[in-house]
Amino acid sequence: MRKTFPLHIEGKHPDRLLDATKHDIRKYLKRERSRALPEGADYWDFDCLLGLTKEEAVPVRVGELIAQVDALAKAGAAQFYVQILACPGQRKTPPPKDGEVIEPPTAAPYVGD
Repeated sequence: MRKTFPLHIEGKHPDRLLDATKHDIRKYLKRERSRALPEGADYWDFDCLLGLTKEEAVPVRVGELIAQVDALAKAGAAQFYVQILACPGQRKTPPPKDGEVIEPPTAAPYVGD
């Protein structure tokens, strides 16, 4: 998703526009997370950029994205640019402590109906 969202449109309440943009961002994230993962990937990771314009956009963690959008709106921004790119991620296991043996997790057996 690469999009510039306006926060001030004549005839529309700014709070409703802000809610609509946050809804679009959450809907996009949900849709991307539901896609099938490629071989060897554990989850979908997101590379996010946020700023007033495309040229001013800076990297933002996906968990902080909505809070940063709220901060831009509170600062009185007329619009903002957001870029969200999904990329497959693989979880890294922490290194074992001295003398500790880490076994891979086992899946519980499926008990069908």
